Amino acid sequence: MKGGQQAKRAAVLGQNPRFRLYLDDRRRRAYGLSPAQLPDGTHSVQDAADFIRQACGVASRAEIDHSDTARAMLDRIVADYQRWERQQRRAQ
Repeated sequence: MKGGQQAKRAAVLGQNPRFRLYLDDRRRRAYGLSPAQLPDGTHSVQDAADFIRQACGVASRAEIDHSDTARAMLDRIVADYQRWERQQRRAQ
């Protein structure tokens, strides 16, 4: 992996299968879709990378290390994902 600490953090997040399940769930909720319409496992590593770059407003994850705004958005993405994980554990 190239890039600084934040770029690596973004890359590891996108490679996490649980984060990609979060993206599946997030999209279902946003568009009112059922699991049959958007099944778990729909988001790929590339989709996750695209989501992170788009949300952070960068063309490359390496840019996150040089932008306070992008770094703040990555922090928010991580916090939202961690909140989702806690809710998943409580629902079990």
